[in-house]
Amino acid sequence: MRKTFLVLTLLFLVGCSSQVPTESAQASASPQQGCDAFVECDENSTSVIASDFKEAYESLNGKENSSGKVHRTITIAEDHPFVNTTEQEVIDRMDAGESFYLYIGDAKCPWCRAVIETAIAKAREYGVSEILYLPIWDEEGNEILRDKFELINGKVEQTVPGTEGYQELLNRFDSVLDDYTLSDGDTEIKVGEKRIYAPNYFRIENGGKTVTLVTGIPSGLNDPRSELTDAQLQEIADTFDGFFR
Repeated sequence: MRKTFLVLTLLFLVGCSSQVPTESAQASASPQQGCDAFVECDENSTSVIASDFKEAYESLNGKENSSGKVHRTITIAEDHPFVNTTEQEVIDRMDAGESFYLYIGDAKCPWCRAVIETAIAKAREYGVSEILYLPIWDEEGNEILRDKFELINGKVEQTVPGTEGYQELLNRFDSVLDDYTLSDGDTEIKVGEKRIYAPNYFRIENGGKTVTLVTGIPSGLNDPRSELTDAQLQEIADTFDGFFR
């Protein structure tokens, strides 16, 4: 298997904009799914898109967002394997029959920051030399890849269309993705498609004939900014041991 690790940064929280229509509801992801909307990950502050993966992640260390929540301090290895990509390149590699790894996340996603250091360490341990990286938000936190749905007056409405490439990825990863739902109080309403959250790590083999998905998020981590216990760190390591093999 070619040791290629593809990173797709796609954040796993549904309403990225702070502007929510009257009588609308946003999606909420469970802790084990990660982030879906920008507003859930970082409220009203802006996203960081940097030319260098290390700079993008480390530039947020110890900084507060607009709600006073502090970003986890992390260290990205100097020889990290992340390289920018596009969703079309992911599709092309699948069409070419390649086997590779794919990571979907974002620098401001607290769940992503909780597991990224271990993911990098394990990728390096297993000889993964390249991680293609695809951001999902622009500098203002607007979706630039995924679509966005909201509940407006009790009905699901698409307020931002996703790219054609994103829709194709949903089709190709359908077997490992969960149904996308929006919450209206105690009622969960299905959107009618699947969803890619953050962090989502995919192992793609034989041109997409076999797809494995993990988040790396350990059990019991309800606050992604809290200090990780030894047991949680071990669980993250075990997950990526099995993932990268």
